[in-house]
Amino acid sequence: MTIRRDCLDRDDSDPLGPVRRRFSLPDGVIYLDGNSLGALPVAAADAVRIAVERQWGGDLIASWNKHGWIGLPQKVGGKIARLIGAEPDEAVAADSVSVNLFKLAAAAAAVGAQQGRRVVLTEGGDFPTDLYILQGLAGMMPEVELRVAAPGGIEAALDDQVALVLLSHVHYRSGAVRDMARLNAEIRAVGALSLWDLSHSAGVLDVDLNRDGADLAAGCGYKYLNGGPGAPAWLFVARRHQAALRNPLSGWMGHVRPFDFADDYAPAAGIDRWLCGTPPILSLTALDAALDAFDGVDMAAARARAGALGDLFIERVEARCAGKGLALASPREAAARGGQVSFRHPHGRAVMQNLIARGVIGDFRSPDVIRFGFAPLYVRRVDVWDAVEVLAEVLDSESWRDPRYQSVAAVT
Repeated sequence: MTIRRDCLDRDDSDPLGPVRRRFSLPDGVIYLDGNSLGALPVAAADAVRIAVERQWGGDLIASWNKHGWIGLPQKVGGKIARLIGAEPDEAVAADSVSVNLFKLAAAAAAVGAQQGRRVVLTEGGDFPTDLYILQGLAGMMPEVELRVAAPGGIEAALDDQVALVLLSHVHYRSGAVRDMARLNAEIRAVGALSLWDLSHSAGVLDVDLNRDGADLAAGCGYKYLNGGPGAPAWLFVARRHQAALRNPLSGWMGHVRPFDFADDYAPAAGIDRWLCGTPPILSLTALDAALDAFDGVDMAAARARAGALGDLFIERVEARCAGKGLALASPREAAARGGQVSFRHPHGRAVMQNLIARGVIGDFRSPDVIRFGFAPLYVRRVDVWDAVEVLAEVLDSESWRDPRYQSVAAVT
């Protein structure tokens, strides 16, 4: 039987344990929401201060050349590429996830239409913005038909009319992981392209896009990559597709010679054509420095640690909180989960607000899901143990019934 002392001992001997010191974590808080907003890396705060005070403040516009601002999208993309099984010239940091999904989906749909393929396929119940973007795309492109499969029905919906399939690798509510390699093979077999949302995968799972045959992908920079609130997103285009696909947002940064200021657009070669507007230097600087927290980190080991933390959490919750209204909403097996564990509770919103007030930070997803993220670079086993003890106290005392915890905040 595991006891708290065991958690402390295993934390002390864990090879990834020292990585926690790369983060600034507040005292008295157990942070289990890195699946929504990653913790602050010490290096990111330092890098932004230098960029503001010395570069912008001292060197002004010369910093685009002197400090390499102009190359930050490619530099950051190259660092992310290592974490997702891509080559450095297959990923670039730019825009938001929503914008990147639009760019990639529109490009794939246009190529599909030339081949007589009209259908863009996705699955209901996935992260809403992905579906919203496809709805907007279908409304703009009469040649596109949006097909939304029922949950679990993607394979049955595949046929020779499908041009593109957009899926999340990890489900945002349950944390369930899709079998990327198998689905890519099935998508490829009908002649379609795959587009993966890796927002809940990059930085916590040992993703390998090239090994698993992915065509396109996008993800955010502010969850497990720890780039800060609203950090720039990134996108991946496999080399084999870079010449054929055209960015529909033909902004000047995607031009082959942006500082020629020519009237006619000519796309850059390779991944650079997926840039659009001027890169946000301060937020890119934060993300660039944040990614250094992964230096020396083997992503297979990181995934194993996240899985072990989730296993411990499930074990302790079911031992300490039995009969208190919780139901596991995530896969029980670590190999089938991302970096989070979700439970359902009929009063989940109030329970989570009570936990946050007591220093255990997770989050809530409507209608009844409370989520706990186990970012492997800074969450410890003893954090898991102590968080479950607080959860048990909240449920045993029913302190969540206090009116203070019944309000609905703007962000949940």
